[in-house]
Amino acid sequence: MNKSTGVGVLDKMDLILTAVELAPHPLSELVIRTGIPRPTAYRLATALERLGYLERDPAGRFGVGPRIGELAAGSGEDWLVSIATPILTGLRDVTAESAQLYRRRGEERLCVASVERAMGLRDSVPAGTSLPMTAGSAAQVLLAWSASDTLEQVCRDARFTQADLVAVRRRGWAHSVAEREPGLASISAPVFGEAGSVQAAVSISGPIDRIGDTARPRQAEAVVRAAASLSEYVRARRPV
Repeated sequence: MNKSTGVGVLDKMDLILTAVELAPHPLSELVIRTGIPRPTAYRLATALERLGYLERDPAGRFGVGPRIGELAAGSGEDWLVSIATPILTGLRDVTAESAQLYRRRGEERLCVASVERAMGLRDSVPAGTSLPMTAGSAAQVLLAWSASDTLEQVCRDARFTQADLVAVRRRGWAHSVAEREPGLASISAPVFGEAGSVQAAVSISGPIDRIGDTARPRQAEAVVRAAASLSEYVRARRPV
């Protein structure tokens, strides 16, 4: 799909941000991935860095900066959050577990909406919390539909493997046990946007003795239904 705006500098910035969405890259790799001449790529990347949309790691590679996460965490600025909250509330009520909505931000996933279990032992993940992309069922879902040439890199330090992500993609949801934190388990499913792109992950999380070492079908089905409902809203409105 052609996403060109007709405004050259914006289109080039979009190419750069898209190139680093899954992992940071040095300037030479940005030039290859975007097709932008090196002097222009450097000028735009450093401008985005000054604004906080990009940042450089100790190796000098450009990656997603904090400004993008700050914008996504603004509760009044993301229409998806207002749509997701009642869906997450229904999911919590059906499963009796805390429910969350995650979106990917570079090498982290950001919880943009959260509805907690009313009482008893629960997994508390407040909106605005950033978690690594190396563990948890939400991370698996956000990665599983990525281009195959990126998976080897992002799985290198992960608690799951490329084979695990292939299985997630095949069945349409993910289940993790004690990946992010001992004693906790979670189930997640993808929220799809245009052209089958994964825009977010809907999750439930809680103690292993309630979620299970093996995902319980009723819970998995509830998560998949909630994610499918949210996908309908996303596709009907616009890509997010």
